[in-house]
Amino acid sequence: MIIEPAEIFKVLSVDTRVNIVELLKANGPLGVKDISEKLGITPPAVSQHLKILKLAGLVRSERKGYWIPYSINEEAMEGCREILNEVCSCGCKGTGKFKENEITTIGIDELKKYEIELQKELDRVQGRVKEIEAEK
Repeated sequence: MIIEPAEIFKVLSVDTRVNIVELLKANGPLGVKDISEKLGITPPAVSQHLKILKLAGLVRSERKGYWIPYSINEEAMEGCREILNEVCSCGCKGTGKFKENEITTIGIDELKKYEIELQKELDRVQGRVKEIEAEK
C-alpha cells in the first residue's frame, strides 16, 4: 500500500506522533509501556498513535513473546526526507548545508539564522551523548 506524501505529513502533524518517532529514533525499539512512561501519556493513547504511525508505514512492530517492540521504519523515513528535499528551497539537497556557490552570496542574517539552527542541533546531540554516558 502506497501512502501519498500529503497523508504521511498529515500523520506527522500531530506532536505526540512526532515525539514517538523521535523517541524511537533516539532509543531504538520500545514497547507501549516504555513509550507511555517516557512521554507521560496513557498506554491506550500511545497504542492509538502507534496504530496510525504503523498504518502510514512509519513504524514497525514485531511480536517477541508478550512484548511488542515498535521501531522506526528507516526506509519510510528516508522517503519523507526525499520528499522534503524536493520541496526544500534552501538548496541544501538534504545536507543541511548551503550550496558552496551560495555561501558567498548569502546575507549575514541568513548565516546567523543557520548558525543558531546548527547550535541547537549540536546542543541536542551533546545532550543525548551525556544521557547515554550517564546510563553506563
